[in-house]
Amino acid sequence: MKQAEGIGQIMAASTIPNFKNDIGAAKVSIGVKEFMCCGASDPHDHPHVFLDMGEDGQIVCPYCSTLFAYDTTLSATATNPEGCLLETK
Repeated sequence: MKQAEGIGQIMAASTIPNFKNDIGAAKVSIGVKEFMCCGASDPHDHPHVFLDMGEDGQIVCPYCSTLFAYDTTLSATATNPEGCLLETK
């Protein structure tokens, strides 16, 4: 019996960075315009929400009210303040 295509195969890891705000910063600068916000580290997180700045240079998370601002000098995984990238397994 032939296995159906895609079944049993590992899916590619997401390239969308996930950010958190454990320190409660009013503003977090990031180097991407599309990302996921989880609020804070587990167990204090909120539903992980996809945010897209589009043409704008900033966006507010509707759950935790963190202001995320796009900074062209930062890499996709860098944040200012540091430590706001959620490390995924």
